Amino acid sequence: MTIFYRYDAFLLSIAGALLCAPAAAQTLPPAPLPTGDTATDPAPALGEVIVTAQRRRTDLQETPIAVSVLDSTALRDRHVQSLGDLRDGAIPSLRVAPFYSRTSALIVNIRGVGVLADSNQPARDQGVGVYVDGVYLGRAQGLGTALYDVASLEVLNGPQGTLFGRNTEGGAVNIVTRAPSGELGLRAGAGIGDAGAYSGEVHLDLPALAGVAVKLDGLVTARGGLVRNPLTGQTPFDFYDRRGAHLAALWHPVEGLSADYAFDTAYDGSSPLYYQTVTTDTKPQAPAQPITPRRVRVAAVGVPQQDSVGRTHGHRLTLDWQAAPGLELKSISASRAMTQSQYDNGSATKSVFAPRSAFARYSLAAFDQRQWSQEVQLIGETPQLHYLAGALYFRERVGDQAQAFNTMRWNERGTAATLLSLTPATQPIDRASRVTAESLGAFGHATWTPPLADAWLHLTGGLRWSRDAKAGSLYIVNNRTPSVNGVVAPRGLDARWSRLDPMVTLAADAGPDLHAYAKWSTGYRSGGANSRSLTYAPFTPESVSVWELGTKSEWLDRRARLNLAVYAGSYAGIQVDFTAKYLQKDQAGRVLESTRTTTETFNAPGRGRLRGAEADLTLAPTTGLTLTASYAHTDLGIPPTANPFPQTDGLVVTTPVRLYPVCTPRDAISGAFDYNADVPGGTLRAHLDANADSGFYANYNDPERDRRQPRGAADVVVNGRVALTDVAVSPGAAIELALWSRNLFDEQHLFYREYTRLVGTGGFFNERRTIGLELGLRF
Repeated sequence: MTIFYRYDAFLLSIAGALLCAPAAAQTLPPAPLPTGDTATDPAPALGEVIVTAQRRRTDLQETPIAVSVLDSTALRDRHVQSLGDLRDGAIPSLRVAPFYSRTSALIVNIRGVGVLADSNQPARDQGVGVYVDGVYLGRAQGLGTALYDVASLEVLNGPQGTLFGRNTEGGAVNIVTRAPSGELGLRAGAGIGDAGAYSGEVHLDLPALAGVAVKLDGLVTARGGLVRNPLTGQTPFDFYDRRGAHLAALWHPVEGLSADYAFDTAYDGSSPLYYQTVTTDTKPQAPAQPITPRRVRVAAVGVPQQDSVGRTHGHRLTLDWQAAPGLELKSISASRAMTQSQYDNGSATKSVFAPRSAFARYSLAAFDQRQWSQEVQLIGETPQLHYLAGALYFRERVGDQAQAFNTMRWNERGTAATLLSLTPATQPIDRASRVTAESLGAFGHATWTPPLADAWLHLTGGLRWSRDAKAGSLYIVNNRTPSVNGVVAPRGLDARWSRLDPMVTLAADAGPDLHAYAKWSTGYRSGGANSRSLTYAPFTPESVSVWELGTKSEWLDRRARLNLAVYAGSYAGIQVDFTAKYLQKDQAGRVLESTRTTTETFNAPGRGRLRGAEADLTLAPTTGLTLTASYAHTDLGIPPTANPFPQTDGLVVTTPVRLYPVCTPRDAISGAFDYNADVPGGTLRAHLDANADSGFYANYNDPERDRRQPRGAADVVVNGRVALTDVAVSPGAAIELALWSRNLFDEQHLFYREYTRLVGTGGFFNERRTIGLELGLRF
């Protein structure tokens, strides 16, 4: 069930043209139209990019970390409405993918590290931390909700274990929303698109009153399904309906003291992607022949399908006190809650026909989570020293319950099917578990600039101590209390881990526009247990240790910016999954394959290989024109590990088997073209971006051993937007009219591809072309 995609010749041809650099490094402009600014800087020089990768505001070019940034303008131009829209590869080192067919939970990795291929796991964590305004989001569920008025989205390539702590071995995604301005202002927008899409948003800034500035945000974005479900009255595949509200209040009671409170609530309705079988050749010859599949608009068979619904809400309070010149105290307190239902019947075509056989496996999962966190920071600076010290406490309670049952039955000839029972209450529960996790950390980070001429050398050191604890139980397995070695009782988890994560960086300023650094850092992902297991056996944390060399430079009077990084390191205790169908016997003693999936998680023995290279380029060749490009090469090796499950012949193979990096293309590239020009009555803005990668494996282990599936067609996805902005309609008010498209040329490929002996090759297609119009108002 592993997949591999060929690095198509077309991808090679554009690599030289696009060079290497994130369509990320764009300047952070002032207040935009509905979601970003449209003002044009007449000077061709590139502007400063401010990041918070070191938990304080610094210039991107002087920050010794590989960082990519998408500002509000870049997000709007790419029509990014949620993190899931980044799966086209806007930032090549960042990979975002749905959990199998379910967009209600996302898989996020950076540099190939931290993949959690099965996101429905209460006692497991992702290896990339996602933060919103300094608050860690503990679960993969809820990451697909709509983004609120984002000022910038920073991707910090990992590991980031010292400043950000647990579960950032791959890095961190740091989302910063726009704060209240204290001045009256309104930004609003509305849009329509094909596939029944519509959107609306309002961002209202109220004048400060008694030192309190308030900002209100509301949004809705929805789209009909991209694949029609032929069964009358059932939800189509790949639809979404997202909406939410956000309140922010910023209070300055006295000079030097601020209290920043925020509340958000969101609704995320969705349906699964449609699994499409593209060839029924179940006995392929090696090497496999290239396949050029075409996506369908209507599912091959209609099945029961309802909306998966996620609901999130949270509170945050940030207190900031400038205690003295060069000394700041900060507190970040937060609580969040999330529930997620999942209904997935998108893989009916994976079934093999047999007369009067049941098929259309409906996978149901209910997930809930509550989390609390408290972080304190002491931030200071002197002429030669910048330092940060702090502590974090995090606690969460997570639970899940899952069922899987067939919903349809074929007739004798396979010409029609009838509905089976659809009442979940009458179906067995495959698994249920609950866990409480606690984490405590203390950290310090300091940068010292020796008193040398021109202060050209900087030495940074950091250290973080972390202690994790997880306690819980797997209390239902196959609709009953677990039974292991004759003991019938819930399978408990009670595990604790402690570790230190150091970091050392030596940076040098070779000139005002040329900076270089060498860094060594570590990070880890917490241990846990797999609720798809029959025994709930615990596994230990995995960790990475990485050396990185980088340069950041600007050329041609700051009209060109080139950032380069190479890295190499080791990856230890990698948490890998092995999966098999649970077998059970009927009353006649015959062995049957059930609808339950059984997965065991193990720490791979020894150390894996981790190395790669990244390059970011931004050019401003002339007034109003900006060209950006990015490239990432990732080489990840996982030590061979023994598969505990019987193979096709029924034997357990104790010899370690080759494992493959999941959701990690070896090469990825992205480029963008942005042009602004004054025209009568307003400003014309045009944007075009292209994104491509070499494809990835879907699973760690390949039952067909080293058999690789070629993609067979180019997979360059192009997005575009053209807008007429700053059209004055009254004093102080302006409108914007825009036309956008995602996947402009309707490129088609299976981004997730697998081969099974039963049905051949199939998987999930990338999204088809979508087009829409937007109207924005600002005053």
